[in-house]
Amino acid sequence: MTETESQIKIAYFSAEIGISSSLPTYSGGLGVLAGDHIKAAADEGLPLCAITLLYKEGYFKQRIDEDGNQTETYPKFDPEPLLKKLNFTFPLHLRGRYVQVEVYKLDYPGLNGHILPIYFMDTDLESNSEEDRIISLRLYSGNKDDRIIQEAILGFGGIQLLKHLNILENIETFHMNEGHCSFLTLELLEEYKDENSVREKCHFTTHTPVPAGHDHFSVERVKNLLHDLIPDNLNLPSLVQNSRLHMTELGLYFSRSANGVSALHGKVAQAQFPQYQIGYITNGVYHPYWVCPQLRKIFDDYLPEWRKEGKKLLDIDSIPDEKLLNAHALRKRSLLGYANAQVQKALSRNVLTIGFARRAATYKRAHLLFSDIDRLVNLSQGQIQFIFAGKAHPKDDRGKDIIREIVANANRLYGKVKVIFLENYNMWLGRLITSGVDIWLNTPLRPNEASGTSGMKAALNGVPNLSVLDGWWAEGCDHGINGWAIGNPDTPDDEADANHLYELLENEIIPLYYSNTSKWISIMKSSIKTGVRFTAQRMIRDYQEKYY
Repeated sequence: MTETESQIKIAYFSAEIGISSSLPTYSGGLGVLAGDHIKAAADEGLPLCAITLLYKEGYFKQRIDEDGNQTETYPKFDPEPLLKKLNFTFPLHLRGRYVQVEVYKLDYPGLNGHILPIYFMDTDLESNSEEDRIISLRLYSGNKDDRIIQEAILGFGGIQLLKHLNILENIETFHMNEGHCSFLTLELLEEYKDENSVREKCHFTTHTPVPAGHDHFSVERVKNLLHDLIPDNLNLPSLVQNSRLHMTELGLYFSRSANGVSALHGKVAQAQFPQYQIGYITNGVYHPYWVCPQLRKIFDDYLPEWRKEGKKLLDIDSIPDEKLLNAHALRKRSLLGYANAQVQKALSRNVLTIGFARRAATYKRAHLLFSDIDRLVNLSQGQIQFIFAGKAHPKDDRGKDIIREIVANANRLYGKVKVIFLENYNMWLGRLITSGVDIWLNTPLRPNEASGTSGMKAALNGVPNLSVLDGWWAEGCDHGINGWAIGNPDTPDDEADANHLYELLENEIIPLYYSNTSKWISIMKSSIKTGVRFTAQRMIRDYQEKYY
């Protein structure tokens, strides 16, 4: 046990963790949020460690052909020397046999020098069978059996790992980032023999307002795969419904406290799980990472210490307007230079550029922009262009259809409105787009967007949001001051929301962008001030105060 490990009091569990695009252990928002949580915790000097799985083939690398068809490739990742392999393995009883688990470690350094360890568990050992070696190969891949086994390694294996490190008894809070981690409660129950002892130490965060997003498995299937890891008396009515084990309910049942990830999502989660007390902490993003290099330089000059204290950015008015505008122009040039090298449609630096990049899911309503093609063409008049990006899960046919529809609409609009789709959306591209476009567009069907952290990243870069009042934007929006709200939050409707989107573009946003530069810069600065309320630094301090 190292000196750092001996001081650990909080164990943060997540199925995915996005630290950088060179470490393929994340798929999207949940993992990147987990990475930002860890980075901010390191800066605050929290006695926290993080536990996840090592996916040597990651999520996937996306390729999009000219018709919008997505294909996936899985290049293998070599964890060394980025990660350090620890000199022990431990067994876990899965599928009726013992599977050896090895562990890699990344020591993440905070801005003040505090080291926060992240542990990655892996089954790709020569001593394991071929079937067992590929358990942790890919994130969210395979069938129900694979998912259960992965979640068992994360939960049961994660607690076993803490025992091998000799720090389990020091842990005061086991923080579960979603239901993928919930098996850890059963391993703690085996350890402490008492439900209340487990409950005193566990906290649960849910990110999923959509019922389909919560894992549930046949109890028979779980017991066949995990055997003696599952207690015989696991038949509590709230956990097992219709002979299915609900992972979110499992985590909530054994937790002293729980939270959603925005004020609105807290209410949605409370209604989803009325038998539990669920609060909220609105997500935040790690501002030293997500602010683009061009702005970082200016902030360093005018607002020293802004990295260590995000509230320093509230003094953004002390930065001359032209400095901010020039920094954004440089960043936009970087984005468009990359985009134009990828596609055949040359985007212009002088045109209002709108970004829409997120997972291809139906409720995110990428189709809204294309509801009335003729109207979009008429209001555009060569004054707006669009950049789309986002992955569909390899087995999500509807998600793949959404990408095809975006590309088909882009082709229909050729010569009238420039619309491009950039492939392989990851942390690197996410940072480039959220800081390089002029407006960030988000059109979810309220209240299905739990948080929407990409919009926070845009805000901190002075990129105004044009969004439905869902997730964080329901708290952050000051219409016409720091961005714009789409639609009536009380009556979400595709047609009405699309009409309002067109009206805002035609009557407010396009005229403002081209005719009132000083007002536009004022909106950019207000956007940055708003972003200060949505940093991971603020988020981690909220967790310290409320739940740690």
